[in-house]
Amino acid sequence: MDVRVQKEAFDFGAEAAEFAAGHSEMGAIVTFTGVVRDTDGTLARMEIEHYPGMTEKALRSHADEALTRFKLGDVRIIHRYGPLEPGEMIMMVATAAPHRGDAFQAAEFLMDYLKSRAPFWKKELTADGSDWVAAKAEDEDALDRW
Repeated sequence: MDVRVQKEAFDFGAEAAEFAAGHSEMGAIVTFTGVVRDTDGTLARMEIEHYPGMTEKALRSHADEALTRFKLGDVRIIHRYGPLEPGEMIMMVATAAPHRGDAFQAAEFLMDYLKSRAPFWKKELTADGSDWVAAKAEDEDALDRW
């Protein structure tokens, strides 16, 4: 298991290739990458905050649950913090499992947690000011299925 919370950008292609290369015994590798979205063209940047130590511990705990719940061989989570501009990668999840169903479900399970409950705080900054990003009902509903 590899869980990283970092300020630096990451190379998705290199991360995905390295993760897959280490798992020739697995039949499925699933990756997902989230990017900063500017839905109406006004976002200057997003600022992501976290509590060092606490955040990594929470992500590892959830990754451990995914490993056992979905019969995974491995998990990688990378999540960035600090100022990010539209189009920049925020995070990556990779799962490796003997079968694709477990790999896909585990990736969704991890994503639903990262979107709703992971201890990150996001603020959107526009020319008109800044607003903290509130939890969305659809994100909570997605988490409830687990």
